[in-house]
Amino acid sequence: MASEASTLSTPTNICIKWNGREMQFAMDATDTVSTLKHRVQGETNVSAKRAKLLGLKLRDGKPASDESCVADLVIKPGAKIMMMGTPDAEIEQAAKDAASAPEVQDDFDISEEAVAELDISDKPEVQAKLQRRIQSVEVKILNAPRLNKKCLVLDIDYTLFDLGSNAERPEELARPYLHEFLTACYAQYDIIIWSATSMKWVEVKMKELGVLGHPEYKITCMLDHAAMLTVHTEKYGVFDCKPLAFIWAKFPDQYHASNTIMLDDLRRNYVMNRQQGLVIRPYRKAHLTRGSDRELLHLTTYLTSIGDRESLADLNHKLWEEFIRRRRS
Repeated sequence: MASEASTLSTPTNICIKWNGREMQFAMDATDTVSTLKHRVQGETNVSAKRAKLLGLKLRDGKPASDESCVADLVIKPGAKIMMMGTPDAEIEQAAKDAASAPEVQDDFDISEEAVAELDISDKPEVQAKLQRRIQSVEVKILNAPRLNKKCLVLDIDYTLFDLGSNAERPEELARPYLHEFLTACYAQYDIIIWSATSMKWVEVKMKELGVLGHPEYKITCMLDHAAMLTVHTEKYGVFDCKPLAFIWAKFPDQYHASNTIMLDDLRRNYVMNRQQGLVIRPYRKAHLTRGSDRELLHLTTYLTSIGDRESLADLNHKLWEEFIRRRRS
């Protein structure tokens, strides 16, 4: 009993690493993970509800919960626990900026037939506007492109994240199998995030979802509305789209029409790149659908199945589910 009491009274030093900072916390064995998160909140202003401590496991190998005691954690001497999370003030400011920004997109879309009949890519005014985008918009490379990897371009809202629902924790709004999907695809694809919102909001979302800094995969770069093009059509009016030629111009030695695929829930974003676009089913009402949504799980099968092809140019991504069924039969 004396030995047990001595153990419980001896503080355990836990090192938390966040945004380049290392912080030491002396924790009692009976303290919980939630207590640790609240201690960290005092140093970082990252809400304990939003903080995510990566890799915390119990002695039985199961992931630690907020109620887990420090005494039950497996922490090697000298180990540094990575934390994901954004200070509340930054989230609030980014939300205000996103709400007031005129470029935030709505859910207007056009049909598959409309995409097929529109031919705007070669119009001189569209090409001129594209060249201005290429010259004026800088791309911040987060991780260098890798040799012989294909390019996977991903939208955020309603593709990876349910923008329309509310939750205390961002992971509750993440699409099921998000990290498994990105980890599996990363073996064959460099990953680029492209959202129609502002870069500040893109960064907040990716940090809160644990995408930036994830140990199993890396993001090459992130693009926002500044890299999109506004196109004018006689039949469908004015709307914005995502020209993949922007990426190909920025990474001419790595990516091109034959090795790029883009996932988005809005067809209008593919209007200049019909062959490379795959329309993903929108992820909405996360509280009701998170238990049944398998879109990323099935797309993992598709993307890893085609990832070793020399070229993706001969594929019709509209038939991706049929492609999977044929391979399984």
